[in-house]
Amino acid sequence: MYKIETPETDAEFDAYFEFRWLMLRKPWNFPQGSEKDEYEQVSEHRMIRNNKGEVIAIGRVHMNSAEEAQIRHIAVANEAQGRGLAKMIMSSLESVARQEGAVRMVTNSRELSTPFFESCGFEVEKEASTELGKLKRQQMVKRLLEHNTILLHPKWCKELQDTWHDTIPISEQMGIKLYQYSGKTLENRASLNRNINLHGTMFAGSIFSLATLTGWGMIFLQLKQKNLAGEIVLGDGNIHYHKPITMQPRALCHVESLSGKFETLAKGKKCHIKLQVDILDGDTAVAEFSGVYWILPPETTP
Repeated sequence: MYKIETPETDAEFDAYFEFRWLMLRKPWNFPQGSEKDEYEQVSEHRMIRNNKGEVIAIGRVHMNSAEEAQIRHIAVANEAQGRGLAKMIMSSLESVARQEGAVRMVTNSRELSTPFFESCGFEVEKEASTELGKLKRQQMVKRLLEHNTILLHPKWCKELQDTWHDTIPISEQMGIKLYQYSGKTLENRASLNRNINLHGTMFAGSIFSLATLTGWGMIFLQLKQKNLAGEIVLGDGNIHYHKPITMQPRALCHVESLSGKFETLAKGKKCHIKLQVDILDGDTAVAEFSGVYWILPPETTP
């Protein structure tokens, strides 16, 4: 029975990188150290060990952008090949990519590994740069489809996501992504890895930002629904924290929590909207945000 592990201790990482060098660098006479790059600290690493504690399979994933994850350094010991270990590693890395909000995965594959990635759902997209100056590769891509999600008015949702990234660039760096919108409920998610503190939990400030953007987003979508326009600004916000976030940051805003009169906006007057955003870690409620937003009619927008 094999299980996926995440290296955590210095000794585990030493064994992990030693295996990567032995499998992916030593055969081409590259020195130890060449197996590492600048993305190690922002990547998720996975490995499998045998019953002797020896590393026999590895893989890594990191985010190139809020929507794209890159798979690298998949390797399986020669004596352990043919047992499905590479696909176990790939499945674990894909799960991480989905949790981070990726909509596609990419990898640069050597000729020998192309059939494996094709069996995992990847397709050749174009030629990639050579590796280590002499190993030819092809860039392959796999598009990730969300399961059991609802995205009502996808054009509005894309406009909202683009507005966040264009006007609040840090939202993209935080990995904040619109996950689903049913017309009644808006759910946004964030990347834990991009917002993690020294205790291994999500920064309180990042949780607050996720909550305020979710409330802002719900009002944005309601304005679209009502064919109204205006500038949305946060007037006041309070959040109550109960538990830390250690897994999957989620923020949900239900339309039933909104109170206020959008109709005054149609009369050229500003209006204020109160709402609540629930913060969850996976399925566990961890915080509640209460916000007051003002909507300024277009003609009074500075």
